[in-house]
Amino acid sequence: MMQLEDDQARVEERIATACRQAGRAREEVRLLAVSKTRSDAEIQALHRLGQRLFGENYVQEFIAKHDALTGLEPPLEWHFIGALQTNKTRAVAERAAWVHGIDRLKIAERLSRQRPAGMAPLQVCLQIDLSGEPGKAGVPPREAGGLAAAVAPLPNLVLRGLMAIPAPAEDPTAQRRPFARLRELRDALNTRGLELDTLSMGMSDDLEAAILEGSTLVRVGTALFGPRRPKARQ
Repeated sequence: MMQLEDDQARVEERIATACRQAGRAREEVRLLAVSKTRSDAEIQALHRLGQRLFGENYVQEFIAKHDALTGLEPPLEWHFIGALQTNKTRAVAERAAWVHGIDRLKIAERLSRQRPAGMAPLQVCLQIDLSGEPGKAGVPPREAGGLAAAVAPLPNLVLRGLMAIPAPAEDPTAQRRPFARLRELRDALNTRGLELDTLSMGMSDDLEAAILEGSTLVRVGTALFGPRRPKARQ
């Protein structure tokens, strides 16, 4: 518990420092705790320290954690941030508050159709492939406009912004380049009549660079919880 508290304080200070350097208010950047492979007890401990946003990558693990921790107060805000297969959209549509990895219209259509009546609209981000690496998840930047235009009108969804996972880089200047491209893409889409307010970018090793380029949500796992454990089995 003490280690977790210390790690959380360090992450919060890193975010606050980057916000000051960028001339931004700390409240402009939300911290999403990436809790994949972490136990319910660890999530509860971080919740007691005031953390509310948690992100999961694997559907079965997400279902188990969501259902086990539903009674926590204040409630957790669950974000699904992994690749999503069509046969697993219903479980996410019924539980998540946000989905960050939309890169196909079919996934968005299924989430919209399967969102239960009475639930708030599902907040979604398009995942952008900034590197063009083979097998990399995400839609190419040149196709983002078409996908955004198709997703935005869907009922039961609210298109909030863009998400990306750039290739790792150690140099801060190199880290900032892809984040700047994502921000510029968001701004370009907004000139077409969209109202995107979210940039989901930045992780444990590059959150400062992301904040300097306009990130509104950083996804942090290792810096909060320590080294990642092996992937949970689906």
